[in-house]
Amino acid sequence: MNQTVSNDDVLKRVRGILARQPFSTLLKTEATQASADGTCEFRISIDDNLMQHLGTVHGGVLGYAADTALTFAAGIAYGIPVITSEFKINFLRPVVGEVLVAKGHVVYKGRTQAVTRCDLFVVKEGEEKLCATAQGTIVVLPEPAGSGA
Repeated sequence: MNQTVSNDDVLKRVRGILARQPFSTLLKTEATQASADGTCEFRISIDDNLMQHLGTVHGGVLGYAADTALTFAAGIAYGIPVITSEFKINFLRPVVGEVLVAKGHVVYKGRTQAVTRCDLFVVKEGEEKLCATAQGTIVVLPEPAGSGA
């Protein structure tokens, strides 16, 4: 992405894309930070609908949050459409609290793929604790046939 673009413009673009994703809307995902260097932050308020039977946030919610931050970090850095090729997540502690926070950044950016990282935190009573970490490979989408330069 062009470094002359302001971080406010990047955040506005990220919020626009997020708003067009029905699943992100369903989970009420909020983009709270996005920088032209490929860093981003998303927040999801934790409620009973996100829990599994043991009373902690379902791992699928953490996987979604990680995938979102991993992919948006690369998308911001490239400034063109990207998609997740793969990601791995380590769950570090059960998630019980008020808010889930996903912080993503680019570790490496190549010509057609990037490696990104996301740390997930749970906020409980104002304290933020690391609850999971993820790493992903994000690839640049090929241009559709007939759109060539």
